[in-house]
Amino acid sequence: MSHPLRNSIFRPASMTALVAACMLALATSSPGRAQEGHAADGVATFSSSSAAMPSTDGALNLTEGLTALPAAPEPAAAGGGQVYHGYNAHHTGWKYHLTFEGGGGADAPVGGDSKVITWGPDVTFGAGWKFTNRISALIEYQFIDDKLPGGLISAAGAQGGNAHIWSFTVDPVIDLFPKHASDAYLTGGGGFYRKLTSFTDPQPVQYCYYFCYGGYQNVTVNHFSSNQGGMNVGLGLTHRLGSPDTGGVSRLRVYMEARYLWIDTPGKGTENGLGKTDLVPITIGLRW
Repeated sequence: MSHPLRNSIFRPASMTALVAACMLALATSSPGRAQEGHAADGVATFSSSSAAMPSTDGALNLTEGLTALPAAPEPAAAGGGQVYHGYNAHHTGWKYHLTFEGGGGADAPVGGDSKVITWGPDVTFGAGWKFTNRISALIEYQFIDDKLPGGLISAAGAQGGNAHIWSFTVDPVIDLFPKHASDAYLTGGGGFYRKLTSFTDPQPVQYCYYFCYGGYQNVTVNHFSSNQGGMNVGLGLTHRLGSPDTGGVSRLRVYMEARYLWIDTPGKGTENGLGKTDLVPITIGLRW
């Protein structure tokens, strides 16, 4: 007959030994079969028969067999990766070859012309074709409104006077640094010029709207004009108002230039001239 106390002590030990034997049999039944594990997204994968075996420090070795994750894509360059090489670098349509300008300023006489002409305002408008980022040509219209010196007006027996010059010229433009936001350029050309010199006197006039009142108005008492050829040459600076860093390439530029202008007007003492005309127009405006 077995003793109850002895049965109660050895029964748990026998059960523990039985469970250990079963686990050992399962672990050694298929020694060549590898344990496999897959991440849910299919990116990380490991395969090792020793993956579940304790490492020397007692922790599970789960890093063996892991494949490298794909490299993250590099961020795009600022502004869409655009690099400015002149506006024709990204556009080839005919409309991108068109160029325009508009500006105004003042002009000063050169040399002996200070005796026959003085300072005055000017305006310039132009349109043309840009052959490359560096070379273009414009057809320009310019109007100059200069005053006459007091000595010349008195000699003519008048009390006032002016000289109006307008022209149509063809003027090539050469950009020296077309890929920079700030640029310098050379320009020059020639064409048709018309100069009209007028002497004026104030005359009494009567103005009538809802009622009439008197006043004075300058009236031309003498004038002469001439049509002739002329030429100009100059240097200018431009600055681009847009930037490729904003994601686009702007064509709009502000410019400032100075030119030497020579007009082959009839000599002094002739019926329709006071001698050659030399001026330096200074213009500030926009180009695009």
